Amino acid sequence: MPADAALADSPLDAGEAELPPSKGSGLKRAILLVVLPLLLLASGAAGLMLSGIFDPFGLSGSAEETPGEAAQVTFPDPASLVYFDLPDLLVNLDSGGKRPSYLKMRVSLEIASDQDRAAIEKLLPRIIDSFQMYLRELRMEDLRGSAGLARLREELLRRVSLSVQPIEIRDVLFREMLVQ
Repeated sequence: MPADAALADSPLDAGEAELPPSKGSGLKRAILLVVLPLLLLASGAAGLMLSGIFDPFGLSGSAEETPGEAAQVTFPDPASLVYFDLPDLLVNLDSGGKRPSYLKMRVSLEIASDQDRAAIEKLLPRIIDSFQMYLRELRMEDLRGSAGLARLREELLRRVSLSVQPIEIRDVLFREMLVQ
């Protein structure tokens, strides 16, 4: 039998018996036709939002602001500021059984009015106790960087506000902080 005759009689040339499609080809086709375009659209939208070109949630500022206008920061009137200095705090930090670490800090509270000073003095043991309980659980890693100090400030403000509840505490200010 010649080679041409063998090729002419093959079932593939006649189209009679082709391989059945595998089960994975339908899944691959769905991924290519549906999932891939959705991923491309989502990544494009995320890129536009992050670059500031597209802002569907209005996070870049109010509509009244012009692009060159800087955000105005308002500061309170210096004559209305009242501070209450807490005594120095010295606590040992949670070192996990290693060499002991200590934190010494001086804190001032910014209070709403001078009339609140006497009430805060009466509640001073409660304030110091809540600070001591929190500070003793801190680790050295908790105090690293500006993010650590911001979390510390927020937590101290929350605790002092709960301790002197009807009195308004505006801010907790660090005057000195030493970690050893």
